[in-house]
Amino acid sequence: MKKSILYVFLLLFLASGASAQKFSVSFPDSLLQEPFTGHVLLYFSKDSKTPKEGTAGLDIFPCFRLYVKNVKPGTAIVFDDKAISYPVPLSDMERNSYYVQVVFDRNLGGRSIGQSPGNLYSTSQKITVKKDADHIYVLRADQKIPEPVFSNTQYVKEIKVPSGLLSTFHHRPVTVNAAVILPKEYYTQAQRKFPVKFLVSGYGGDYHRYSGSPNPSAPMDTTACITVYLDGNCPLGHSAYTNSENNGPWGDALTKDFIPQLEKTYRCNGARFLNGHSSGGWTVLSLQTRYPKVFNGCWSSSPDPVDYRSFQKVDLYEHQNMFYGKDSVLNQTGTIAGFFPWFSMRNIYQMEHVIYRGEQMHSFDAVFSKKGSNGEPLRILDYRNGQIDTAVFEHWKQYDVSLYLRTNWDKVKNDLDGKVMISVGNQDNFLLNYAVKLLDGEMKKLNSSFVFAYYPGDHFTIATPEFLKDGNGFLQRRYQQWLTTNKKK
Repeated sequence: MKKSILYVFLLLFLASGASAQKFSVSFPDSLLQEPFTGHVLLYFSKDSKTPKEGTAGLDIFPCFRLYVKNVKPGTAIVFDDKAISYPVPLSDMERNSYYVQVVFDRNLGGRSIGQSPGNLYSTSQKITVKKDADHIYVLRADQKIPEPVFSNTQYVKEIKVPSGLLSTFHHRPVTVNAAVILPKEYYTQAQRKFPVKFLVSGYGGDYHRYSGSPNPSAPMDTTACITVYLDGNCPLGHSAYTNSENNGPWGDALTKDFIPQLEKTYRCNGARFLNGHSSGGWTVLSLQTRYPKVFNGCWSSSPDPVDYRSFQKVDLYEHQNMFYGKDSVLNQTGTIAGFFPWFSMRNIYQMEHVIYRGEQMHSFDAVFSKKGSNGEPLRILDYRNGQIDTAVFEHWKQYDVSLYLRTNWDKVKNDLDGKVMISVGNQDNFLLNYAVKLLDGEMKKLNSSFVFAYYPGDHFTIATPEFLKDGNGFLQRRYQQWLTTNKKK
């Protein structure tokens, strides 16, 4: 009798598993006439009406992915429990109401899959996932994400500089793009030349934010300057304007292709300064340390991990598990006020296994890792358990800013010392202050003149008047020193 009951339960279990939730998706030939090969992603959200625009980690939402080959227009692709999923397979999704969208990723150059120009997507639908597992939801990707159009104004200009270095690497035309923001004095003092401040955005920024802006460049403290807004976007995430095996030679492209063309086009006086926050903070610090003669001063704000002994409090040199700390406590990627849990390492890495390119943690892999035999960046960890790949980390070490400075200080000191200020909030949401403090200690041991400044606040509230005054004042002093040095030449 007991065996019969168990048998019945087993049949019911297998039947329920075989009858999972399904989503049938397709695209019309009016948008794409040739067959599609690539990744197809399904995004859900209980709250956002545009779930495809969610960011892994900052938003936690169900998502699914399939890889397909030679799918013809009008042919249905079915998402079921075979799809790569987060956090659970489709059949185990919480019964609730969701907004849902599908995206066919053509990967034509944009960073965010859900916002990459040329990708096909469906309009948002609100559905209710019920107990009826036989129901098939139908989505039609009948929209195409358009190329953004930049609107130039008197003070704001788009610049796209062809890069021979990047084009050779990728075997296709590649440009380095930015928004150039001119000061009002550019027109009132027609013979005057100006210093340039390169403002590098954090992860997810976009230079198109300045499209149509009527506002002139803000001064660098009291000095009128040309601001160049660089967003770092590339198909695998934030390029960090760093030479890498996966993204290509972005550092060389910026310094050898972009800057010479910028200075031919606009009235620049040769003084170059760097400022950036978050991923932009890491970027400008890396640029200043790797190209110390090219740039004359750097203000780095809340940079991504600058010492891998504290990669958001995980010591990569000790090969600690990325997901779990002592007593199997989840390591946090995002916190509230540097303490209260927001989202964990496990959350973001497992989401990014589904949203396979363009997101924050995989962006680190693209910059710091070797290229794998499949053409993709090698992953720093196993997404299933958080185990760090020690061989991959060996390649990461060359991008550890603290290690680079400790190893090369005698070589770079004369060109670099005194040019760097690093600011961070004591309650940084992403625990970035811990790595900054480690770097601070190392630079003190080297008797460097690097400036380190700590402020109340977190990653998003650090920009107080005092913070802005200190940072801009540092760049102003560096400019005055540049003027003094160049008058002597």
